[in-house]
Amino acid sequence: MNFFRHRHRIAFGPPVLVLLITAAGCSSADDSASAALPSPGAKATKLCRDLDKALPSKVDGESRHDPEPVSALTAGWGGPEIILRCGVTQPPKMIDPKVAEGADPDAVAGGVNGVDWLMEKRDGGGHRFTTAARSAYVEVTVPDGADSSSVLIDLAPAIRKAIPEGIAD
Repeated sequence: MNFFRHRHRIAFGPPVLVLLITAAGCSSADDSASAALPSPGAKATKLCRDLDKALPSKVDGESRHDPEPVSALTAGWGGPEIILRCGVTQPPKMIDPKVAEGADPDAVAGGVNGVDWLMEKRDGGGHRFTTAARSAYVEVTVPDGADSSSVLIDLAPAIRKAIPEGIAD
C-alpha cells in the first residue's frame, strides 16, 4: 500500500509541480507593458519626477497602468498601452531648424495646447511623439487605434506645468 502511494506521488508530482511553478510565474505584472528606463541627468530627473506627480489618471479615456519596471520616469495608460518616458535623449530626427540637410521627411513637427512635438511613425504601427523646446525630452508612444490628438491634449497641461520651456541638456 505504501508503495502505491509513493508511485502515485511520483506519477502526479511533476505535472502538479510544473503547474504550480507556471502559476507562480504568472502575475498582474506579467500583463504590464515594459518600457526602457531613460537615464537623464539630475536636472531632468527632478523635472520628470515633478511630471510624474502632475500626470492625469486617465489619457484618451484609459486608466493609468504604469509599465515595468515602475519608475517616476515612465507612465502608461490602457492596453495596448500608451507609454510616456521622461528624460529620454534627443531623437536623432530632431535637428536644428537652421540645418536644412538631414531633415527626415517622415518626421513632422507640430504643437498641441502649448506643447511642441516631433511626430514619428513607428515601424510596428502607431506613433512616437517627443517634446521639443522643453527642459527635458518627453517621449510618448501611441499604439494604432488610440486617438493621438486626444492623448497629446490630455498630457499637455501636465507637461506645461512640470517641464518648463527651454533647451534640454
